[in-house]
Amino acid sequence: MNTANTVQGKYLITTYHKGDTKRTKNYRATSPFCAFSKWLPVLFLLIAAQAYSQIKLPRLISDGAVLQRDATLTIWGWASAGESVELTFKKKKFKTRADASGNWTIKLPAQTAGGPHEMTFKGKNEITVRNILFGDVWLCSGQSNMVHQMNIHDVLYAKDIVEANYPQIRQFLVPTRTNLQQPEMDLQSGSWEAAIGENVRPFSAVAYFFAQKLYEKYRIPIGLINASVGGTPIEAWTSEEGLKDFGEIVNTIQQNKDTGYVNTKNRTAAAANKPKPETDLGLTNESKWYDVTYRPIGWRNINIPGYWEDQGIKELNGVVWYRREIEVPETMVGKPAKVFLGRIVDADVLYINGKQIGQTSYQYPQRRYSVPSNVLKAGKNLIVVRVINHAGKGGFVPDKPYCLFSEKDTIDLKGTWQYKVGDVFPPRSPAPQPIAAQNQPTALYNAMIAPLKMHTVKGVLWYQGESNTSRPVEYEKLLPALIADWRTKFSQPQLPFIYAQLPGFMDYTYLPSESNWARLRESQRKALSVPNTAMTVNIDLGEWNDMHPDNKKDVGERMALAAMKIVYQEELVYSGPLFEKASIEGNKIIISFNHVGGGLMADDGEPLREFAIAGSDKKFEWAKTIIEGDKVIVWSDQISNPQYVRYAWADNPDVNLYNKEGLPASPFTTEN
Repeated sequence: MNTANTVQGKYLITTYHKGDTKRTKNYRATSPFCAFSKWLPVLFLLIAAQAYSQIKLPRLISDGAVLQRDATLTIWGWASAGESVELTFKKKKFKTRADASGNWTIKLPAQTAGGPHEMTFKGKNEITVRNILFGDVWLCSGQSNMVHQMNIHDVLYAKDIVEANYPQIRQFLVPTRTNLQQPEMDLQSGSWEAAIGENVRPFSAVAYFFAQKLYEKYRIPIGLINASVGGTPIEAWTSEEGLKDFGEIVNTIQQNKDTGYVNTKNRTAAAANKPKPETDLGLTNESKWYDVTYRPIGWRNINIPGYWEDQGIKELNGVVWYRREIEVPETMVGKPAKVFLGRIVDADVLYINGKQIGQTSYQYPQRRYSVPSNVLKAGKNLIVVRVINHAGKGGFVPDKPYCLFSEKDTIDLKGTWQYKVGDVFPPRSPAPQPIAAQNQPTALYNAMIAPLKMHTVKGVLWYQGESNTSRPVEYEKLLPALIADWRTKFSQPQLPFIYAQLPGFMDYTYLPSESNWARLRESQRKALSVPNTAMTVNIDLGEWNDMHPDNKKDVGERMALAAMKIVYQEELVYSGPLFEKASIEGNKIIISFNHVGGGLMADDGEPLREFAIAGSDKKFEWAKTIIEGDKVIVWSDQISNPQYVRYAWADNPDVNLYNKEGLPASPFTTEN
């Protein structure tokens, strides 16, 4: 043991070393409390320094992590300035030293697929990361259709959830977070979870079925980093550098960095939108309208499903109460049950026998409420639904399930109910709106993508665009900008990028018409000019009455097909027919396609639908068509000098052009 004594003020400082341990003891030379107070700040600094002098790993490098196989990896973290860091992996040691800012990196040689492995990191502290797999890591991002979890679609995919047993398919769910100021260094929380049984419920459904198909094919671990947020535009996911060519967006970014500006806008909006006293008669009456003791007077008949504007209530924004008595059999009593109420525009609260069962605050989620076992009784039961609507048609969306069920018993809830208006919202001038951070440019990139950029990935899955349909032409530049931006940030210039084209949605139209959704799909199609990208065509997978169609499996599996082709170099047909070129011959336009596979066909045997043709005036008419090889000949007897063709140019077209591999053709226009 070596010791060294020094005198500082009235304290004798004894420092001794034993092995690798260094300790300091303070011995009081005199006893006045003032002397202790003098050195209290020093003590705090020593404690703070000791707390900081420890290595720290990013959230992604944690138990259960999936790291990219067959690639030299950067392992990174933080420590005190100049601190030595040692990584032990497979009995080999890798050493580095933190820089002046406390950042450190270690290069790990490429590893083959497999595991599990352990990594031990040693600085002034020691961390062991266990159960690491090497495989293929996919960054899955976008908005709600990428967010949608297996849990949300657990009726359609109940069997898939029960049978999920893929310990080598793992998801890291990135917590939703925004930053308007700057990129963040790490995530605030999150962990790797394996796709086993009930644990698969939080997985992105699209990403899960993508991973499942790849795993069944290649039997290598698959890591899914799920960074997605519902209702968000593409510019929120792009860095400041990636948006430098978009002048108006750049101005917004700089404006949002002024916290004073943001706070003032939000305070003004909060004051203008301050909740007013409750005026809904169903809640303010002495006897609440959901209560079993309430006696309904003046209620009228209405049908569920359906919008109230279509059933005799004109242009009402407000609160409408629905009630119905149903007969419940003895076999349903004392058992948990479920209520399916389709979708409701906009918000709702469900009561059964006077008890609140569930509520939803916005229109898009499917209403699937659990009923506790003590709620239902034999005989008459009262169901009451309070519906709040602020704009457009209010009520219950058609073509959705409406029922109460328990085990083998099901009660149909469609049909005649009674309704009464509880409140009418008067027209108001537009109120100031707050700055919704998640919709602002760079906000999600800064907090949810920037912390991932050191983590090598195999490729990107992107499902987004719904929130940009009001600006579809701009998307033609925004999507390539995002791709280039992420490739730069991840230091992977050829990073594969696979994205989902938007499916059909909203009402069917029987005449050629304009469509922002069609225009955005065209912007997505044009992004295929960016090298090493693939687009899955999903026009046939939509639902007219739901922006979030149930069928997530086909989307995920089509993305897996694209990955097999552009990433794993399989010889297969991964896309439906894509427009290649058009040539005009007399009164006909000849459309050539690529990705025709085994040939073009009408999948239902009917004549091709959804082709429209126009002259120079761009007044489109439905066209006649014939398939010849990998071409479609298009014409109209009313147009002698055709110039343009559109296919499936609508919000929700009724398509039937496929290749013989069963993949649908992408919508397109021949206009520039």
